[in-house]
Amino acid sequence: MNTIFKFLLSTIVLFLALNVVAQKTEEVCYNPNLVKDTTKKSIKSMAFVKVNGDSIKINYHSPGVRKRIIWGGLVPYDEVWVTGAHDATTLEIPKPIIVSGKEIPAGKYAFFTIPGKNEWTIIINKQWKQHLATEYDEKEDVIRVKVKPKENAHTERLQYFIDTNSSNKGKMSVAWEKIKIELSFVIK
Repeated sequence: MNTIFKFLLSTIVLFLALNVVAQKTEEVCYNPNLVKDTTKKSIKSMAFVKVNGDSIKINYHSPGVRKRIIWGGLVPYDEVWVTGAHDATTLEIPKPIIVSGKEIPAGKYAFFTIPGKNEWTIIINKQWKQHLATEYDEKEDVIRVKVKPKENAHTERLQYFIDTNSSNKGKMSVAWEKIKIELSFVIK
């Protein structure tokens, strides 16, 4: 009886230990440019802002420049890009927002871009659960907005920002290498 009890106890302990390991979550970095180890490939990161007790969140993986040619090299021009690495970058909005005069309902979305030399297209797409842009379908786009890239100080790791003011106006932006793009919105 003692042997059976020990076997059952060790099985339960093993099961619990494996369950804890399986549930371990990856750490999230809120400012990937503070990470000094530039050899890391892509860091799981998040930008967020609290608005009236709710949070607008952007979840993404932050790749590093690492002495590579980014625009027109690692990231081709005129092709849909996940605007990060690995899984699609996600945008979570707890309340509707208005972008370029169009209302986007509260929910979770994929954030894509099409980089160009002189103009970018920012895309908010309904299918947020995607790997890279391999499953991207233009029919699922909620909105497409053309923006002009701006010159920016060198940013080693891709980083998103969300800024809001008291009048419920805001701006989402992403910076990487020496480029920054911005998307204005109004919280409904």
